[in-house]
Order: sequence, then C-alpha cells, then structure tokens
Amino acid sequence: MIFRKLPAMARWAASVLLALACLAPPAAFADKPLKLVVPFPAGGTADILPRVVADKLRAQYPDGVVIENRTGAGGNIGGDYVYRSEPDGLTLLASPPAPIAINQSLYKKLSFDPARWVPVTVLATVPNVLVVNPNLPVHNVAEFIAYLKANPGKVSYASQGNGTTSHLTASLFMQLTGTQMTHVPYKGTAPALVDLIGGQVDVFFDNLSSSLPFHQSGKVRILAVADEHRSAALPDVPTFAEQQLPAMNAVTWFAVVSPPGTPAATIATTQKAFADALALPDVRQKFAHEGAEPRGWDSATTGRFIQSESEKWKKVIQLANVTLD
Repeated sequence: MIFRKLPAMARWAASVLLALACLAPPAAFADKPLKLVVPFPAGGTADILPRVVADKLRAQYPDGVVIENRTGAGGNIGGDYVYRSEPDGLTLLASPPAPIAINQSLYKKLSFDPARWVPVTVLATVPNVLVVNPNLPVHNVAEFIAYLKANPGKVSYASQGNGTTSHLTASLFMQLTGTQMTHVPYKGTAPALVDLIGGQVDVFFDNLSSSLPFHQSGKVRILAVADEHRSAALPDVPTFAEQQLPAMNAVTWFAVVSPPGTPAATIATTQKAFADALALPDVRQKFAHEGAEPRGWDSATTGRFIQSESEKWKKVIQLANVTLD
C-alpha cells in the first residue's frame, strides 16, 4: 500500500534496487563471512587445499573467509554441522569423500542424508599410490601380486583407520586380484607412514602427497599410481592400468558441498568464485606441491562424479563387509 503511494520515479527506483538485490551474489549483502568447514584436523591435505583457495576468495567475500575444523566420527561431526546450517551459500563443507559419498555405506545410521548435499565443485583430486617398504622383494605390480599369492595373509597393510580411503583402496585391490593381506589400522596417515618406513607393516595404499617425499628419499617405494594417467609429480612411476590392472582406479578427492535447499543461483555464483581461484597460477603451483590436480568442475559435473564414487565404494564396502558403529 505504501509502495503504491510513492511517486512514479521513486517506485521505479525501488523496483530496480529490489531486482539488483535479488541478482547480486550472496556475499555482496552478507553480514557474515564465508565459512569453509573442514571435518578433519588441521595440517593435512584436506586442510591445506581449502586454505590455499580461501586466500583467493576473500576479494569476493568482503566479510571474510574462515576455515573451521570440526573433526570427529570420520568427518560426520563437521558434515552434520554444515548440513543443518542456513542454506545461504555462506557455510560450506570442504571435505574428502567420507561424509559426502562414503559414510552412508559404512555407518548404520547418520544424522544427515548425504544424498541431499548440493554440490558446488571439486577442488582437486590426488591419486592413491601403492607404497611398500623397500625390504619387500617386489618392484612392480606383477611381482607384488605374485608375492601375495605365494604368501597369503602374511603381508600386512596399513590404513588411516577402518573405512578410510586407504583401507577401501586396499580392499578394492584385493578384490580385483584375488589376494589376501592382513589389515593394520592406524589413527591417521602419519603413524601409518612411520611404521611403514620402520618395517612394522609392509604396504600402504596412501595418497600421493603424503608418500611422495619418502619415495624420493628412498625410505619407501611407490610401485603404481591408481589414476587414469601418470602423475606429473611422479612421471617415472606407471599407473596400474599400464601394469595390466585397469580397474584399479582410486583417487582421493576434495569437494565443496552446500546444505540442502541452497538456491541454484547461489551455487552457480559460489562455484564460479572457486573455479576462478583454482585457475590462478600460484594456486595451481601450490596444489601441485601437494600432488593435487586442480579441478573446479561445475555443480552438475561434481554431482555426477560424487554419485559414481558413492556407488563404486558402496560395492567395495559390501564385498569387504566393512562396517562402523
């Protein structure tokens, strides 16, 4: 009623301002920072990559960009927090696969529904690699498989913990090759690598960024890369496909997702901000240092990728009978 009583010019100006407000990116009118929730501890690749990107996003978010580590329960605590946040594009989950695509197949019950995440983008992928203690008498995948078949159950493999990507990647390998190893779960990558180097365990299906320095120093030996192509950080090491095991494809990826109900326009604006940051040369250089390949895919592509990964690991989990309480 009041709007109708305004002069024609005033009504026109008010209409224009309202339209601009609807079209503007959420950060332009926000009174809170963009919050990237990382559901794992600070210091690892899952934490480093979002921080690199966050530095470049601050120009798009005048109220700031913060990284918040909410850890525990295999990423579920951070996942639940974001899932229940306001769907305004200002609280996002930046995470490896667990709370986005895997945990629904591992846990009997979750407090959130991963199928309802709204995909924003994939920050990067990092190939998993087959790493062995140098004392293990194998130098390629064929020799490794032959050794396992000659010594069933006698070779031990480390993991970052039950249900982690390293555990599931090892399970995938055993399913594909008909081999058997003994699982030794650890609480994270660092202690697993320490014992691999020390010879307490024989094998570790690790992500490249963690094991690369120790391979370069001769403390461990990387036999194969579980990706479609060789890694630029490790050009002399062949893929599993090059060693007659093409189905052995397993990458660790780091995606950004938003709470259910986030508007499509907000997702598009947010994805563009991330993609622009990932295209910057210094960002790409820092990602390369971590053995990570920048992606920046759009929401639809990201959604399809997450769905395919979810289905893939669900099958592995069911065959290996892996469950977590």
